[in-house]
Parts: sequence; structure tokens; C-alpha cells
Amino acid sequence: MKTAEIAEKMGLRLLTEGLAEEAEVTDGCVCDLLSWVMARGEAGMVWVTVQTHLNVIAVACLHDFACVIVPENIEVPQATIDKAKEEGVVIYSSSKTSYAVCCELCGLGIGR
Repeated sequence: MKTAEIAEKMGLRLLTEGLAEEAEVTDGCVCDLLSWVMARGEAGMVWVTVQTHLNVIAVACLHDFACVIVPENIEVPQATIDKAKEEGVVIYSSSKTSYAVCCELCGLGIGR
């Protein structure tokens, strides 16, 4: 399933306007410890995290993640959004908790 389809079904808000939402999502990851994600990430994952600093973009690029979802309407600094656009990393925002986001992703068949 493509990131745009997931965003539509889950009511996600695109923070990185102008980026293509065409990446194929193959799996998911929810974690806020960057070293853990660095060690276990795989290309095509959607990453759910409350972290919003620039290092999130570096980790997303490292593994060629499909997108990043920031839950609970957590504000993402403009510097992070700008870097994401520069690197081609799609970031979405959700009003839901990390747990609820993951439940919805599982309901869509991601991570099974």
C-alpha cells in the first residue's frame, strides 16, 4: 500500500507539502530510541515516533523509510520539515496516540 493511500484512510496530515507520497509501505516500526531504530529499520517501513528533531530525518534516510508519522499532533520544528523536504522524507501528523496509529496500520494490513 502506498503512503498516500494510508494517509487518506487514516486521516493523516502531510507536513512535507510538495513531496510525492508514492512510496510502498512494507512494514512498520514504532520506537523513540534512535539507536534501536537504526539497528532494526528496513527499507519501506513506516516509522511512528514522538521524536521531532533533525536526527529523525537522518535515521529515516539511513533505511529509506516510506514515511514518518508523528502522533498526538506533536509540533514538528520547521527545520526538521525543511530537512525532510530536502532529503525526500515524507512526514505525516496524526491526532491519535502512537498506539492508536499502530492499531490502524495493523488494521490496514501493515506489519502482518
